[in-house]
Amino acid sequence: QVQLVESGGGLVQPGGSLRLSCKVSGFTSDFPAIGWFRQVPGKEREGLSCISALGTTYYADDVKARLTISRDNAKSTVYLQMDSLKPEDSGTYSCAAGVKGSCVNYYYGMDYWGNGTPVDVSS
Repeated sequence: QVQLVESGGGLVQPGGSLRLSCKVSGFTSDFPAIGWFRQVPGKEREGLSCISALGTTYYADDVKARLTISRDNAKSTVYLQMDSLKPEDSGTYSCAAGVKGSCVNYYYGMDYWGNGTPVDVSS
């Protein structure tokens, strides 16, 4: 059974940093592509970053200077380091897995989703 469990969200002041984790389990063959997404009530879900099965990374243009995605295969965990956080970064952050392993069009290509972790950037 495939599971993705996010952690690391919380309250942070503007300018601060957070590292989100996505623990992946249940994949019996190749590690999938993992994408990070943000959902804000009343707005469309945003794709922020993705790391492919081969380790290639992708970022949305408006966040790539402040986000770093990485993967620890031994821990089956993907991380999203977020720096210089702004109030508009607030939302629910979810990770998702694409079994094809590719980040091409990752916004549409995810097969499994976690429940999300909330991030609140405020003073």
